[in-house]
This record gives sequence, structure tokens and C-alpha cells, in this order.
Amino acid sequence: MNALQQWMEKHLVPVAAKIGSQKHLVALRDSFVGMLPATMVGAMATLVSVMIGTVPSAVQQLVQRSASDGSWTLSDKPVFEQLAGISSLVSQGTLTIIGLIFAFSWGYNLSKAYKVNELAGGIVGVAALVSGLPNIIGIATAGLSEKAMETVNNNIAAQGIATWKMGLSVGQLDAGAYFTVIIMGALAVILYAKLMLADITIKMPDSVPPAVSKAFLAIIPTIVAVYVVSIIYYFIKVWTGNDLIFLISKYIAEPFQALSQSIVSVLIVTFFVSLFWFFGIHGTNVLGAVLDGIWGPLQLANMDVYNKVGLQGVKDLVAKGATDKTHAIDGNFVTLWVRGSWDAFAWFGGTAGTITLIIAILWFSKREDYKTVAKLSVAPGIFNINEPVMFGMPLVLNSLFFIPLLLAPMVSVTIAYIATALHLVSPVVLQVPWVTPPFINAFMATGFDWRAIVVTAVTFAASFAIWFPFVIAANSMKEEA
Repeated sequence: MNALQQWMEKHLVPVAAKIGSQKHLVALRDSFVGMLPATMVGAMATLVSVMIGTVPSAVQQLVQRSASDGSWTLSDKPVFEQLAGISSLVSQGTLTIIGLIFAFSWGYNLSKAYKVNELAGGIVGVAALVSGLPNIIGIATAGLSEKAMETVNNNIAAQGIATWKMGLSVGQLDAGAYFTVIIMGALAVILYAKLMLADITIKMPDSVPPAVSKAFLAIIPTIVAVYVVSIIYYFIKVWTGNDLIFLISKYIAEPFQALSQSIVSVLIVTFFVSLFWFFGIHGTNVLGAVLDGIWGPLQLANMDVYNKVGLQGVKDLVAKGATDKTHAIDGNFVTLWVRGSWDAFAWFGGTAGTITLIIAILWFSKREDYKTVAKLSVAPGIFNINEPVMFGMPLVLNSLFFIPLLLAPMVSVTIAYIATALHLVSPVVLQVPWVTPPFINAFMATGFDWRAIVVTAVTFAASFAIWFPFVIAANSMKEEA
């Protein structure tokens, strides 16, 4: 064990440390973190919409009757209908354009990493995405009568086809744009940053206000960066007949996301997160770009589907095998494992399910030092903060707890993955704050599926069963000492 630990300290830890401090990956991680206000507001809007849709009919009738005297109305409509409409607008301003928000966040944080004008960098990131969007809005004609089709065609002809080409599809600005933003945004913003650092800028006299001078400095780098990505977009469209955003989605994003649904991929990520923690490196931060970049968009897509069809609709889609784009039904599918699945079913109390370790210590440990740390760690652990137990016992570089630190979350993930794949519990469809206590997190994240509480109880018990023998072993070591 000591030889293995020494080998990993020599070869693995330096690599993990470099990954954790690599400025592009740090910027990517910070970009996802920076979007939390938008994603959480969007999740809240989805939650409100779904709750309104599932309000018992008796309550709806009561509110409808109350609305007749004006006491429950916001104009001439019942309050529930008003709330649903408002929530729809909130969702439209957050989740519907989350790709655009990410483009700004990515450009801003990448510019910050290069220590150049962050605001201009965010603008470059947005331009790098929008300049590549398809600029033709398709018109849904399915089910229209011949007369209706004739009317549509006449209107198009009357307006002129060029007029119809000026629109941008908002549908391209959702989480599906993430990979395009990461690739093309990085190209544009890095080029912008390099030109800024090379001082290829317009310099204004000292008499010009600093804000104006700063804006002028970014003009030439911005022009070059946006033109370069636009040229790439244009010629790829000319040569292939397809927009680059479509090609990136088909040949890069979709294969990565398909691969992410393998139990092997999920377990590998789980393993390395815990392994990095063993050496005192924040595993979820090191792999944040992977977790949020691959599984994050899938969670947002699930949220969108849940908003459309509700919990029963999600269950029906899963039961019919609509768990990937190939098997989508009416364009809808639900991904089985997403970013929040770890938080819901495995990382209760923090990485490695350490809340179960705390309970095991309080019940079985005879070591006062462990009990003291455990008591201090209970409150943070309830909210999934496990630094006190990680560094207080410590679990970091503690060879006795190396095996359960790796094994407990992997067993929990395996149980939850199988339960989800066998339709015993709904997939995670809502984004819940990671500090939400165990059981409540899973219940809310799965769209209030009561079965999630049962699955969490099973994974919780499995994690506890793995941790407590090592707590007892620690008692023996203390006695021998």
C-alpha cells in the first residue's frame, strides 16, 4: 500500500495538480460556476411551472372561484395562469438562451485568465457563437391543409425570400451550443487575447477617459477574432453544405455524450474524483470541466423535457426507450445519467458519501479524536460540505480509509445507475443546489419522484456498510497504539 501511495504521489499527483491549475480548464470551470444564477433561476421557473401543472383540481377550482371577486387575480386571469406565464418568460430568459449566457461567461473567464479586458472578451465569446448560427428559420408546415400551405407560400413570396433569411433560431442558443462555444469561443477569445498582449491595439491620448480608452484598445483584436471565426464558419458551410454548429454537435458533442452514458465512463469519473481527494486535491474542481461540460448540458436538456411533459411524461419516455437522440419521441428524450445524478445518489454529505462515515464514527468509533471531528462535521455534512472530515480526521493520505473512499461512491453510483436504467427511479431532471441535504436533493432532482428517496436510502445504506468496518478497524489500531 505504501509503495502504491508513493508511486501515485510521484506520478499522479503532479499531473492532477497541473490539470487543476491549467488556466484554460480553470476558466472553463469558472464559466460553468458563473452561470449558476441563470441555471438556478431557470430550474426554479421549471419547478414552478410543473407544480402549477400538478396542483390538485379541487385547489384550482377553489382559486378559480376566488378569482371571481378579484381577490386572487393579477388582472383578469387566475393567479395560477399568471404564474405559469411569468415562469415561462423566466425560463425563456435563462434556459432557452443558456448557450448564449455560457458564451459570455466563457469569453469573460478566458480573457480573465489571459489578464486582458474581460468585458470585451465576453462580447467576443458571444459573437463567436452567434456568427455561426444558421440564419434561416424553418416554418413548421406539418398537418397544414393545401389552402393553408398556399397561404404560407404566398406570404413568403410576397415578403421576399431574403427577408425570411434574416432571422436567427433561438433554439440553437440552448445547452446544445456548449461544445461550439467551447471550441469556437476559445479560438476567438485566445486570438483576441494574444493580439491584446501583443499590443496590436488603438491607443488613445491620456486625455481620453479610461473607459473609452479601454474600449478602443479592444477594437482591433475583436475585429480580427470575430472575422477569423466568421471566415471559418462561412467556408465550412460552403464546402460541406452544413453549419459548423451542426457538425460539432453531430461528430463531437453527441459521441461524447453517448459515451458518457456508459457505466464504465461514470465509474471512471467517480473513481478519479475520489482518488484526487485522497491526495488533498479537490476532485470535483479538477474534473469540473468534464463533469459540467459533458453531463451538464444533458441535465439542462432533461430539465427542458421535464418542463414540457412533466414527471409522468418523463417516465413514459424512459419506459419507451427514448433515452438518447436516436430514439427520441416527437423530438423528446431523457438522458439517464446527468451531472446532478452524482449529487443526488452518491455524493451525499460530500464526495464519497462522507455523511455515512460521520454516522458510522458517532455510532461505532471509540476514538475521541474521530468523534470530535465527526461532531463538528455533522452540520456541514448535512449540506454536503465535507472539508472538515476530509482534512480534520484526516481522510487525505490516510491509507486506512483509502479503500472506502474509492469504493463507497462507486457502489452508490452503480446502484443508482442500475435503478435508473431499470426504470425503478426517474432520471435527474431538475437542477438542485448542491448544498441541498441528502434525500431531499434526490426527491427534488428527480421531479419529486418518491422512489428517489428509496434508491437514496439503498445507496446510503450501502455506503454506510462500506465505511463502518474501517471505523471499527481504526478502533483496533488505536488500542494497539
